[in-house]
Amino acid sequence: MKEIKVENAVGMALAHDLTQIIPGKFKGRLFKKGHKIREEDIPQLLDIGKGHIYILDIPEDYIHEDEAAKRMAKAIAGENVYAVGPSEGKMTIKSEIQGLLKINEKVIHQINEIPGIALSTLVTNRPVKKDQALGGVRQIPLILETSSIREVETICQEHSYIAKVIPYRSLKIGMVTTGSEVFEGRIQDKFGPTVKQKVEHFGSEIVEQCFAPDQSEVIESKIRYFLDRNVDLILVTGGMSVDPDDRTPLAIKNVGAEIIRYGIPMLPGSMMLVSYYNEIPILGLPGCVMHDSYTSFDVFLPRILAGEKITEKDIITLGYGGFHTC
Repeated sequence: MKEIKVENAVGMALAHDLTQIIPGKFKGRLFKKGHKIREEDIPQLLDIGKGHIYILDIPEDYIHEDEAAKRMAKAIAGENVYAVGPSEGKMTIKSEIQGLLKINEKVIHQINEIPGIALSTLVTNRPVKKDQALGGVRQIPLILETSSIREVETICQEHSYIAKVIPYRSLKIGMVTTGSEVFEGRIQDKFGPTVKQKVEHFGSEIVEQCFAPDQSEVIESKIRYFLDRNVDLILVTGGMSVDPDDRTPLAIKNVGAEIIRYGIPMLPGSMMLVSYYNEIPILGLPGCVMHDSYTSFDVFLPRILAGEKITEKDIITLGYGGFHTC
């Protein structure tokens, strides 16, 4: 930084914020750091006692934090993502839509290995809302070698995405609610309203809900009914424990579905079943979906609605961080 007489500083950039205080009326930032001084700024600077100011003397091949943040945000922001700022040297990336956030975790780590760079994001596979902040990027010093920013840009160019948001599909969903106590009207169905609210939040709908007693043949017939209706997703609720009279897993297997995994390393929601009949997902939902606000169903539903196919690896890796308490 250099100390320069204010009259000689036109066109130069301020090294730090300058504050104006008007007793009883105003106290705040008059000029932001990095602001390039104009002729018309000189009277205001003199009014706040700044006969001399510190300006940025940016050497060749160095870059100011604001310009660096803009360039990095542009490189990072992918499909359905936009950037705002800079503010205090930081650019914030946000979602243009409601959808499923995808973050390339390895690339985030790779970028943060570059000295002087700070990139922070939400975790991948998180449902996000329109205009929700997804992360922020900045360089740490006020000025930094331009080569560091070019390195960030090069890394981003080498990958298909760094941060993007996938829109949800609007699916037609069939729901089979099992349990003789519900089928016979002994107790009120609690699954239907809960699941309906969850899927409608993402823009899909339950086209029909069928009820079945604890008989695998009947449950199987209801699943086949929805397969014949060409729904996009089938949810079978209840009957997912290890009790002998819980027949849902057997019924799903008997229709010919490929069982990806019965048993999820997440609590609550460990008794969930994930399967596919051709390309149609069939999920067996455990009882905790009725009363716990966040379960394994809430993890996989947004991903299915975004068009992803759930793999065994997706399920296995859920255990790390998969313990949730009320």
